[in-house]
Amino acid sequence: MHYDLIIRGGICVFPWGEAEADIGVRNGKVASLSVGSADEASRVIDARGLHVLPGLIDAHVHLRDPGKPEVETLETGTRAAALGGIATVFDMPNTSPSVTDVTMIDWKRDHIRKTAHVDVGIYVGATRENTPDLAMLEQQPGVCAVKVFAGSSTGNLMIEDDAGLEAVMRSGHRRVAYHSEDEYRLQARKPMFHEGQPYETHSVWRDVECAFLGTRRIMALARKTNRPAHILHVSTAEELDYLADYRDISTVEVLVNHLTQVAPECYEKLGGLAVMNPPLRDRSHWEASWKAVRDGRVDVVSSDHAPHPLEAKKLPWPKCPAGLTGTQTIVPVMLDHVNAGRLSLSRLVDLMAAGPARVYGLQTKGRMAVGFDADFTLVDMKAEREITNDWIVTPAGWTPFDGTRVTGWPMATIVRGTVVMQDNEVSGAQTGEPAKFAP
Repeated sequence: MHYDLIIRGGICVFPWGEAEADIGVRNGKVASLSVGSADEASRVIDARGLHVLPGLIDAHVHLRDPGKPEVETLETGTRAAALGGIATVFDMPNTSPSVTDVTMIDWKRDHIRKTAHVDVGIYVGATRENTPDLAMLEQQPGVCAVKVFAGSSTGNLMIEDDAGLEAVMRSGHRRVAYHSEDEYRLQARKPMFHEGQPYETHSVWRDVECAFLGTRRIMALARKTNRPAHILHVSTAEELDYLADYRDISTVEVLVNHLTQVAPECYEKLGGLAVMNPPLRDRSHWEASWKAVRDGRVDVVSSDHAPHPLEAKKLPWPKCPAGLTGTQTIVPVMLDHVNAGRLSLSRLVDLMAAGPARVYGLQTKGRMAVGFDADFTLVDMKAEREITNDWIVTPAGWTPFDGTRVTGWPMATIVRGTVVMQDNEVSGAQTGEPAKFAP
């Protein structure tokens, strides 16, 4: 039997457990999980000593394209993803112009085919103007979800009132993704603070109640409208406990940063490079996040990759913009957590492959099975590396994990049978496609 690609001898992480297997790929799909020793292929990868995972997914990135090529583009952002072991990313709509209509969705889909190294899902932003069209917009090819900024956005990409949020929930049927900080509380508290206060003040202004209130309001409306909700970057123990009673209608994302960085130490060490929304919080919330990972309350772990120029991040608080780089570093950091015993490799696959596929309706990704897309992330669980700024390919050129030593490293990224990264080298071919979702 002849295949396009064979991956031999790796320890494969299947839904039913780990097992050594030889995988055959044909026409971009998994064709066999039991390739014979005499079978041949146009390309063979010797994966002995490596773990073979389903292609990992970063379901929350801001690639700034169109709008800020000096900070990030679809090309550089997906190159970063490929280097970091990510096979698919979902790109947020708050670009310039924003992705809020068919014209911009079409533009982004075409741009992905021309420039992306990995597959890309497209978020469409909800506005007051396009709310009546959301049922149609969420059905456009490549769209992963409607994104609602219920707080912390600019221009028309924010819907903070209950009537506006309910109107969004009544337009369409697919799961809606929410930034759920409460805008009214944010604005009411803003006069309490002044420029030049410590960077840690960010977590005082955007306090626990700001996030928890936003999530409570969204859950009440989700229940009222029977519309499933995905709460992005959940950061508090209170939200995680509360959402456990809404599992029939809600899913939960936690960010790698909230699983890794702890206040106040992160602000003391990193200054503006620790400022993000929702903010990094104290150890009690870090512990609650890990408890929720272990007991199954978390569905997805993502990076919320949101680069800004380094000089802007060094401005005094609150002038420094909120957002961190992350898509290139999420896999090494999470593999290090696996090696530290905080979660199993199978649970990592659940959170970064099967989970995103289930939440967003990504039908042929998220697991290794015959007929599924031949997406793979090959990792060396014993490799010891140091994450450094000079490894980062995002034009912003920095990572909050600069100088962090990790154990576990991505060795290859394969997208629909094409090897887009191997041994820290990205292939020249830009073979990314818009991802395909259930209607």
